Amino acid sequence: GQYSTGKTSFIRHLLGVDFPGMHIGPEPTSDKFMALIHGEDHKIIKGNTLTVMPELPFFGLSQFGSRFLNHFNGSVANSPLLQFMNMIDTPGILSGEKQRLSREYPFSKTAKWFADRSDLILLLFDAHKLDISDEFKEVVETIRPHNDDKIRCVLNKADAVEKDQLVRVY
Repeated sequence: GQYSTGKTSFIRHLLGVDFPGMHIGPEPTSDKFMALIHGEDHKIIKGNTLTVMPELPFFGLSQFGSRFLNHFNGSVANSPLLQFMNMIDTPGILSGEKQRLSREYPFSKTAKWFADRSDLILLLFDAHKLDISDEFKEVVETIRPHNDDKIRCVLNKADAVEKDQLVRVY
């Protein structure tokens, strides 16, 4: 989802715990992909380390180079849900002037890499933000082949709009 749609808050709710590296705010709070991994000790693991840990599925990310790996971290948290899965908290997709400041790595290609290996992809939308940025369109087009089997759309903050406004949002 785009920035400030509630991605990190949603994951925090699912996990039931705060996790290392978690930042929540109204503006873009992180430009990092965050892999959430189960462990007893809460800690951050740098992206280049994650790609060489044989017990984790991130080896292929080294193809995106050090510029991407500087924007990829692992967050180890003791959440029962993470015993059964890893989750990826993505950086907010940018819009407007923020979008023009190019990223240091191919965002849509890395999003596709994760999508190709995921069992479920949640696209979060904010009921108050009706615009879709060019970068968001590009990511959706890149992951579109998974549309029928594993993409689900989540309309976050829908409880804060009137019922008749939901038709316009849809």
